[in-house]
Amino acid sequence: MRSLLYSGLRGGAEVLWRFVRAVDRRIPQNSFQPKWAPAPLLKQKERSFPKLGFPRETDSLCPGCVKEVRSQILSGEADWKVLVDGNPGEIKAMIVEEDGRILMKKECPRHGRFEDVMSTDPAFFKRLESLYPGRDFVIPKDGLHNHGTSSIKYGRGAVLTIDLTNRCNMMCNPCFMDANQVGYVHELEWEDVKKLLDDAASIKPRRQLSVQFSGGEPTLSSHFLPAIRYAREIGYFSIQCATNGIRFAQDEAFAKEACEAGLRFAYLQFDGVGNENNQHRKVGNLFDVKLKAIENLHKHGVDVTLVTTIINGVNHHQVGDILRFAIENIDKINALAFQPISFTGRDEDIDDETRTKQRYTLSHLAHDVKAQASIGEPMRDWYPLSASGPLSDLKDLLGGLESEWGSFKCGCHPNCGIGTMLLVDEKTKETVTVPSILNVDRMLSDIRVITDSARKKTWTALQTGLSVLRNLRPEGIPASLSPWKVIQIMDGHTGGKLGFSEKKRYDWRVFFVGGMWFQDLFNYDFRRTEMCIIPYATQMGEVSFCAYNTGVGWRKIIEEMFQTATTAEWYKTRGRHEVFARGRSVPLPDAAPLPPGRLPVYGGAAGK
Repeated sequence: MRSLLYSGLRGGAEVLWRFVRAVDRRIPQNSFQPKWAPAPLLKQKERSFPKLGFPRETDSLCPGCVKEVRSQILSGEADWKVLVDGNPGEIKAMIVEEDGRILMKKECPRHGRFEDVMSTDPAFFKRLESLYPGRDFVIPKDGLHNHGTSSIKYGRGAVLTIDLTNRCNMMCNPCFMDANQVGYVHELEWEDVKKLLDDAASIKPRRQLSVQFSGGEPTLSSHFLPAIRYAREIGYFSIQCATNGIRFAQDEAFAKEACEAGLRFAYLQFDGVGNENNQHRKVGNLFDVKLKAIENLHKHGVDVTLVTTIINGVNHHQVGDILRFAIENIDKINALAFQPISFTGRDEDIDDETRTKQRYTLSHLAHDVKAQASIGEPMRDWYPLSASGPLSDLKDLLGGLESEWGSFKCGCHPNCGIGTMLLVDEKTKETVTVPSILNVDRMLSDIRVITDSARKKTWTALQTGLSVLRNLRPEGIPASLSPWKVIQIMDGHTGGKLGFSEKKRYDWRVFFVGGMWFQDLFNYDFRRTEMCIIPYATQMGEVSFCAYNTGVGWRKIIEEMFQTATTAEWYKTRGRHEVFARGRSVPLPDAAPLPPGRLPVYGGAAGK
């Protein structure tokens, strides 16, 4: 009976949708340029696209040539400006399908051939690219994005990353920056921190940036708490930190101070459930550390996102257990971000055999979530991160002409990252994927039509509500979840701009599972770099995440050029920081931890 009722509701919404759209089409589309934007918001037909599909040719890098050029710059044999004025290390690459896989193939006249896998499921790869909604703004010349072919050219950015220090209190693999091993300390002074935040907030498009303080381990910096306060003061929407959790686990008062300063999210390194599944990080009780950090952060109002670096043959078998752990602790954990291994930093010189064995792709992730956790269908439930763009456009439209900041928007290349949304009942832990209850493909298409029209709030909200109802999948909706509640939950999760939600969070919690695959020299694609949404704010401008950590090596060049002191000088003048390595355990205060072990997913709908 309930399914018949919902089917009737869907049918009625379909009739109304067609009528409303027929009326809307008779009225010319409006142009809409809010205060924060450098130009009117783009219509779908105005958006540009990178070359997609396969086979295709793109621009890449030779791993051998890049290391040679970088060494020449660091030794003084070459000027760093060659990175801006020239094309050092650049070669062509082909993205092709062979033997049921998507490969990147390239050849350097001096260093030979290179090959790496980009996907183990060509149909999945093709679907992701087909759902890409088009690029955002072309970035105006602003003085922050002048890095030659490594420059970010499109979009507004989503998360600004600021490395407060290259010091760390761990010594583990993998590590983007080879922390504690480069012979010098690069740690931002207070004036540097302020300038980086001010610069990013001053340009157009004036982005509703989240800022993530990172490192090294950012909590080692004396400027960690002041930086959070200052970012909040000047208008940053969301303040985050990427952390191993040691400081938060050892010092509850520090977690309280961070929350009071304005910390909203902690991106907590979390590579497995149980101490035995974290041994590759070389800390004896690392899982206990995570439990205590989660407890302290939650107690003082900081949301936790678990961040897992996935390495084939090391912890890929933990995908299901980590997801179950997160769902079981849905009151404390708001999202889960898997990061397939990028062979850079401490792992840049990996041999071909080990690289082939340990390579893990986004297609592996989608299939492992289904196989290990019985959640989701790869070809229905997973989307490129950029597919959420129409929802950001909708939020921008509802924000009005006087809005000071543009919305958070993931405009990255479809090969960069994937995600799926779950709805989890906080009490019963019953779990469904959003695409199992809504035809998300068609709804996103509807939203593009709605935002292109750029109507007033009431008309926009009406069309959006009808779109949700006409795209219901009645057979997938749990008994405790009504269509109206779905609309309220989704509106509340995105800020309540439609006016349907009464609060931000309901008993059914929205839970995001994402995969972000950062590039290395073996799969580098400049089409991805130029659309980066996670720029690093540095003393030489905003640099693409992958160009900074991999690419031609902007990190090593900038950090050495602006180093604070040699390691020996730092130790002599400021002292050593404590490092946990070689299996040493972290001392923790006595406390009852969260239940350890393999935690089950409750509820019969977990496999939908």
